[in-house]
Amino acid sequence: MIDQPPGVGVRLLDPRLTGWGFPRWGSAAAAGLDLHACIETELVLEPQAPAVLIPAGIVVTIRDPDWCALVLPRSGLGHREGLVMGNGTGVIDADYEGQILISAWNRNPAPGPGIAVAPGDRIAQLVFTRIGRPLLSIHEDAPEGPGSGRGAGGFGSSGRR
Repeated sequence: MIDQPPGVGVRLLDPRLTGWGFPRWGSAAAAGLDLHACIETELVLEPQAPAVLIPAGIVVTIRDPDWCALVLPRSGLGHREGLVMGNGTGVIDADYEGQILISAWNRNPAPGPGIAVAPGDRIAQLVFTRIGRPLLSIHEDAPEGPGSGRGAGGFGSSGRR
């Protein structure tokens, strides 16, 4: 039997969202739910300037501790325009019930053009995923044994290919 994802409650904090088409996935097979910039006026993200928190206008209630949501950049905007997440990836824990904020950052080199973000622009995506919590055992010393040999060369030691 396949585990079904939990029912997730969504509270709209910005009434414009329904007019912008929220909620929607980019396609029937898309993993990410589009998140809109719920701002009052256009803003410009200057290259290499500090990240800006942009409200997504929603609260999600996941509540199932085996699930979380990830705030990720939209692929095309990140690749073509340079609009990425200022924190890499945002994690929405199952017990977080505040407004989702998008940490938006223009990764392009300065000086250069800014990235304009208008009210309603789809600037990020929300992906729901299952998580696992392994049982941890604390050891005073590293476990004895032959091991795999990995780690002896340090970070990135397995090479590029």
